[in-house]
Amino acid sequence: MEAVLAELETALGRGFNRPELLVRALTHRSLANERVASEQVLNGQIFASGMEEAAEAGDNERLEFLGDAVLGLVVAEALFLTHTEWQEGELTRVRAQLVSRKHMAEVAAAIGLGGHLRLSRGEDKSGLRRKMTVLSNTMEAVLGALFLDGGLEPVRAFVRRWVMGEAVEQLARELRSGAALGNYKSALQEHLQAARAGAPVYRVKSESGPDHRKRFLVEVRLKSAEGEPGKQLARGMGSTKKNAEQDAARRALERLTAAGIKVGSLEALQPEAGEEEPAAQ
Repeated sequence: MEAVLAELETALGRGFNRPELLVRALTHRSLANERVASEQVLNGQIFASGMEEAAEAGDNERLEFLGDAVLGLVVAEALFLTHTEWQEGELTRVRAQLVSRKHMAEVAAAIGLGGHLRLSRGEDKSGLRRKMTVLSNTMEAVLGALFLDGGLEPVRAFVRRWVMGEAVEQLARELRSGAALGNYKSALQEHLQAARAGAPVYRVKSESGPDHRKRFLVEVRLKSAEGEPGKQLARGMGSTKKNAEQDAARRALERLTAAGIKVGSLEALQPEAGEEEPAAQ
């Protein structure tokens, strides 16, 4: 256990004075409940409720609550101090993206947090350690443990390196471009409306993978004023149709920006590499 914790502590940038805090932050309620159930069987005891026993076994939900609050504070502080030109609305929008479930799951994946989760056998086999919600919640619990063990400074250091970093610059660029932060579909629609080029239309091209790990390929095309789907703008992939549409919109925005597409010049946009020019409709 110590060797495993040492690996994670390196990624977190701090060795814990109270390693039991980190162990609890990594403990999903399924494992706590599993242990309570095992103890009940072994002791031959019957309880009206397993809530108190689960708490004693030590799951990470209370630490998650604390970590969520600490994360919001540290991110807000950093944005307030480093972006003095932003008003309340801009600060709020960027903070929301940085502390979002999606972004925190990405941070958790970047430091390999999933491999350290302590789950019940059943949930481990089900692939729970790869779920976005579980990863983001556990990341918040770890930040709560980091705060209790060392105060705000180690949390600040971790947030600067992993939570903010390049993500803040990307969000700042989106703010300057007028993009709707994180909502690429809205941003693409606004871009095309400003160019009087029509509206985007999304179509699912294919689905792959088992039910619990679906992958969707979505194509976004330009819908002309006449209502007929026209030029292909981009394709995107995602675990849901919604995510795939956002990915397609993001790619389309990047291509339009890189090509310097202006009003009336969408004909200059070439098909994506490896894809044929869409047939006329």
